[in-house]
Amino acid sequence: MEGKERRDKLLMILNEANVPIQGSELAKQLGVTRQVIVKDIALLRAINKNILSTTKGYILYCQEPKKVNRCFYVKHSTAQIEDELSSIVDLGGKILDVIVSHAIYGTIEADLIISNKQDVIDFVTKVNQKQTVPLKELTGGNHYHTVEADNENILDRIETVLKEKGYLID
Repeated sequence: MEGKERRDKLLMILNEANVPIQGSELAKQLGVTRQVIVKDIALLRAINKNILSTTKGYILYCQEPKKVNRCFYVKHSTAQIEDELSSIVDLGGKILDVIVSHAIYGTIEADLIISNKQDVIDFVTKVNQKQTVPLKELTGGNHYHTVEADNENILDRIETVLKEKGYLID
């Protein structure tokens, strides 16, 4: 196997792996020595391939696209939770958390990680089944959500919709 073909196969193996792979294992799979793998990794790094060398082996590091986030200060009834959350995810937002500022306890924050319609349904179902009180009830309905999106335009659209629906507090 020629060098370029071997390096392409090496990238393919690393790309399909969920865990680091030892250099000796890569060498065995590609029918070369471990030293050849070390050289191939160096060549791949030279052309900007993000290959990390860990104590457990090599792993291809695929950097996540840069996300942006914004904190929205909102207020709505408990019955409107599903509409509020759906409005955000339907426009491409991911609700990372809910934050309330309590007069006695200070800032209380809980991770939500709601990124699609099914997550919204699951959350609302849990609230209804467990007969719990959402954190927003501690502060008269006022709360914050940190929302993540691919770009500022998505966050702008979310802000506009939340404002149109009367959920956004200025």
